[in-house]
Amino acid sequence: MLHIGCHLSSSKGFAAMGRQALELGADTFQFFTRNPRGSRAKDLDPADAAALQALLAEHRFAPIIAHAPYTLNLCGAEEKNRTFARETMADDLRRMEFLPGQYYNFHPGSHVGQGTEAGITYIAAGLNAILTPEQHTTVLLETMAGKGSEVGGTFEELREILDRVLLGEKMGVCLDTCHVSDGGYDIIRNLDGVLTEFDRVIGLQRLKAVHLNDSKNPPGSRKDRHACIGDGAIGLEALARIVRHPALRELPFCLETPNELPGYAREIALLRELAAF
Repeated sequence: MLHIGCHLSSSKGFAAMGRQALELGADTFQFFTRNPRGSRAKDLDPADAAALQALLAEHRFAPIIAHAPYTLNLCGAEEKNRTFARETMADDLRRMEFLPGQYYNFHPGSHVGQGTEAGITYIAAGLNAILTPEQHTTVLLETMAGKGSEVGGTFEELREILDRVLLGEKMGVCLDTCHVSDGGYDIIRNLDGVLTEFDRVIGLQRLKAVHLNDSKNPPGSRKDRHACIGDGAIGLEALARIVRHPALRELPFCLETPNELPGYAREIALLRELAAF
């Protein structure tokens, strides 16, 4: 069975997101932990979190994905920016303990001229400062498109970060189809080869989730602009192969396409149909 959902607004609370996901035909979803362009987080209601946890169990959801704000940069050039990222992520992980067993995804960051090696060193150090043996949340590094000074545009860069994290069992990877295609990995014509390369460099056991997005730009463009399913350069046929692939089909897939809720419902229904072939 395909586990698929989309990005939902958390403005009405946890349980409301779960109910909305069910209305869309989803059995997973993603949400921002706080304002994606800022730092403020709503007060957490433990009863609301417990209600969502019960709904997830009742309807056999795959793990859901909390997404860190875009403003966080664990490898920023200024110490105050790195400190802000560490403190915000640590707070997010404390809050995620009210939803045990889920995922927390973040963009590794941009080294802003310091160099990839320095970026990787800072990211790993930041993770080592905030991960705890007691936490019940798996933290996911997202594959990036490699634009600008982004870290994580290659599997090797992600592996370097993972190798330096002391609590490696608390870590995983989220593969974004738009990002890896824009980053130069040929998931259109050679999906098996890309997954073999991922397994060789990182290990498929580390792959925990997929962001399923088409791309507005051709492979290798390093642009990172998402398109609706079937409307972009990756195309419906290639995305159908992804949701049907035996190495991926048990993972939670999350749509981040430029859609309103009715569009998400259509894409979820279409991909469930394609996955059934």
